[in-house]
Amino acid sequence: MTNDEIQIMEDKQVPHGRIDLIGCGRLGLRIGINLMQIHRGGPKTIGVFDGQKISGGDVIFTLLGAEIDQEKPDFLKQLCTHDKEFREVLSYPEYITDENLDLIEGDVVIIVIAGGNTIPTASKIIKHAHEKGAKTIGTAGIFGFGNENIEIKDISEFDNNNPAIEELRKEGITENHLVLTTNKLIRDNEPVTPYTLDEVANIITMNALKLLDDKL
Repeated sequence: MTNDEIQIMEDKQVPHGRIDLIGCGRLGLRIGINLMQIHRGGPKTIGVFDGQKISGGDVIFTLLGAEIDQEKPDFLKQLCTHDKEFREVLSYPEYITDENLDLIEGDVVIIVIAGGNTIPTASKIIKHAHEKGAKTIGTAGIFGFGNENIEIKDISEFDNNNPAIEELRKEGITENHLVLTTNKLIRDNEPVTPYTLDEVANIITMNALKLLDDKL
């Protein structure tokens, strides 16, 4: 293989498309950093949505240099030092509601929102994304001490033992939505450790990139 042939292949392996990250908490931040670091491909644009500000409890943020009360999506944008022509992070420091769903424009939409019952909001995001032809991926319980038995597959392939998945189905999400779970929920009284979050973030990133390639 000649240098010219190698150069042609390298020139084709550039960022393309858009991935939207709904939720920029401890898990979302990890996924966003992963996506920013992809080489020879990956998204050209990363849209980040979250209405929460950084607090003293967000240690992963402050360890990386964040300021208290800084908008979480703004901080992820700050971490991206790429030239905009190569890869850009778009910050949306707001929660997703019925009024701003149209801001979601990703070819792939990752939903990692937490706190209270997030199923109704997640289902609206998924339906909106599917109407626009986007692919979606989300979670249904990621608790655990670490070294968990993580499952990731289409929502149609799960049995009826996970109440979060059943709630999504009741909202009309029955297929074409990739779900990751440790099969442990808040009721199981186990923590969410950084080890679990690291592994979940890595698996979500890998699968989101595959969905992006499939879409484009």
